[in-house]
Amino acid sequence: MPQQDTAVSVGFIYPDHAAEDDYPYAEKLLGGAARLPVEHIYGTDLHAVPELLDLGSPARLSEGAAQLAGHSPAAVVWACTSGSFVYGWDGAHDQVEHLSHAAGGLPASSTSFAFVRAAEALGVRTVAVAASYPDDVADLFVDFLGRGGVEVVGMSSADIVTAAEVGRLSPDDVVELIVSRDRREADALLVPDTAMRTLALIDVLEQRLGKPVLTANQVTVWEGLRLAGVTPGVPGLGTLFRRKGT
Repeated sequence: MPQQDTAVSVGFIYPDHAAEDDYPYAEKLLGGAARLPVEHIYGTDLHAVPELLDLGSPARLSEGAAQLAGHSPAAVVWACTSGSFVYGWDGAHDQVEHLSHAAGGLPASSTSFAFVRAAEALGVRTVAVAASYPDDVADLFVDFLGRGGVEVVGMSSADIVTAAEVGRLSPDDVVELIVSRDRREADALLVPDTAMRTLALIDVLEQRLGKPVLTANQVTVWEGLRLAGVTPGVPGLGTLFRRKGT
């Protein structure tokens, strides 16, 4: 008889297409500890407030939750930072509550909350932010982190207008964009765009900077596993996945 797959499943709702291959990469590193299915919802990929509010709307997230149902997930995560923090702290809580309801009461979260919880797990209080967004969108992320008790001591934005453009950045471009925006006084460096391929670069970035680097797809995977009760140590995904207790 074929062996039954007993690995827990954690579902991710991902907007459009850009860097979703970070998730099968993470699943491979997990070595069978979990399955990480990704389902897509679609809208304009502009980094602009009205479009981001539409992208993270209840109707779109309900669509994503319905698609994930076939994977029998133990938890679901909205894998989009800007499409969650743009709602503000209270609105993002409402967004997650709706997602949980749409997913049949499963534990739910979003990338924005994943950043706050990952910073808390590592004891991080001050951060620098290397954002790909325009300034007005990046400023909303700074506000969100502040509500979560994370102080931003340096924020820089690359003013990239669409997620598709971010997804086309080369690994060298990604590394340069990130390391050039660090601040010495920051406990960690945060990279908030799930459209940016970062998972294969985290160890390199941390070695260059000598501090934890938290990236959007990394904290999203970590948050989903946390909600599902899976806390493996995973080499290759940075301090967050190595530090005991996270």
